[in-house]
Amino acid sequence: MSNGQETASLNGEPALKRSRDSVDSLRIQREPQNKVTVVLGAQWGDEGKGKVVDLLAMDADIVCRCQGGNNAGHTVVVDSVEYDFHLLPSGVLNKKAISFIGNGVVIHLPGLFEEAEKNSQKGLQGWEERLKISDRAHIGMVLMVSQLRQQQAGKNLGTTKKGIGPAYSSKAARNGLRVCDLVSDFSVFEEKFRVLAGHFQTTYPNLNIDIDAELEQLKGYAERLRPLVTDGVYFMHKALNGPSKKILVEGANAALLDIDFGTYPFVTSSNCTVGGVCTGLGVPPSHVGRVYGVVKAYTTRVGVGAFPTEQDNDTGDLLQSRGREFGVTTGRRRRCGWLDLVLVRYAHMVNGFSAIALTKLDILDTLPEIKIGIAYTADGKPLPSFPANMDVLTKVQVTYETFPGWCCSTEGVRSFDELPSQAQAYISFIENFLEVPVKWVGVGKSRESMIKLF
Repeated sequence: MSNGQETASLNGEPALKRSRDSVDSLRIQREPQNKVTVVLGAQWGDEGKGKVVDLLAMDADIVCRCQGGNNAGHTVVVDSVEYDFHLLPSGVLNKKAISFIGNGVVIHLPGLFEEAEKNSQKGLQGWEERLKISDRAHIGMVLMVSQLRQQQAGKNLGTTKKGIGPAYSSKAARNGLRVCDLVSDFSVFEEKFRVLAGHFQTTYPNLNIDIDAELEQLKGYAERLRPLVTDGVYFMHKALNGPSKKILVEGANAALLDIDFGTYPFVTSSNCTVGGVCTGLGVPPSHVGRVYGVVKAYTTRVGVGAFPTEQDNDTGDLLQSRGREFGVTTGRRRRCGWLDLVLVRYAHMVNGFSAIALTKLDILDTLPEIKIGIAYTADGKPLPSFPANMDVLTKVQVTYETFPGWCCSTEGVRSFDELPSQAQAYISFIENFLEVPVKWVGVGKSRESMIKLF
């Protein structure tokens, strides 16, 4: 008996020491193994995020979408072929990378598979083998209620009418449907679906929903979806804490469309700023690395809402025409105006950009004079910050800095030193005003047209 107790004591001491060593090692602060690189829009969207993501995705291991739905639209040109993405991460073009759609994204199933098939006809191959979808992502109902909601509110918010708002509303009301529901017991899913459909019908008596047809369609999609579904939290945890990986996050929409920080109420229904990366993917803040803001060399906006630097004149028409400013998702004509650095600085305050990607500089090539908005005044008084109140933003007067144009083509330029001196001065002013370096300058549609400065 005494021998047994003695053995336990002897064996226990090293075990206790190992336990203490383990605890001590945990108490040492360490940098996370892997950090995510984030690409976000810094204006009202349509800045060219897809092109920047495509560039960074070329050597990425994982490319993620964290929020939004098929209300986003990213165009990527590869070998003169134009790919349009709405739900699929633009990085799906990299055959060596996993594309991941996180729990913060609204999955519109018909849209997802139609998008994949259209891009497959252009050359996208093997996307099913490279795509993972979080089981916690919500399903966008194929119930056309966006327009009804806007009409009921008595105003047009300028949304894409893709049903994203209603899906996020259901999510907040806790009666939404998730991917995990669809790929589990379908009879339970059917019950939940009928309750949700009934809710919509009660809210909108004129809404006609063929519930049985919807369920039949969703049942078919469930079989196609099942092989793609994974536990999103566990997937990201393994990616962040496992062997070294390059992980890229592709933001949808943009900072000024963020539900909390955007030009409310003319915004989208999700967080398009850096916080959406954490909540939409299950990424701890300590794992967020570099955050790149994408800024168009001028400003555009789709739909209604305040737009201080808008040029409703020949200049705006020229920018619209040269920039081919039509929405990828809706085909709507984009409103155009001068670059607004008050707005971009505000986006930087929220997101903390590590560097800027300045896109579509070539669109300014023919302008003899170029302006940048640098300050706002209201009722003759300078505004210290970007106003939250849209009534104020609608009435602000913009102070401009005026630059001479370069009046020559920059489309063939492939280094900063080759740019005209006037274009270099334009870029340097942006960097100094924002106190953020410009890392890339876009002068065309192709991958090769993104000039890397450092």
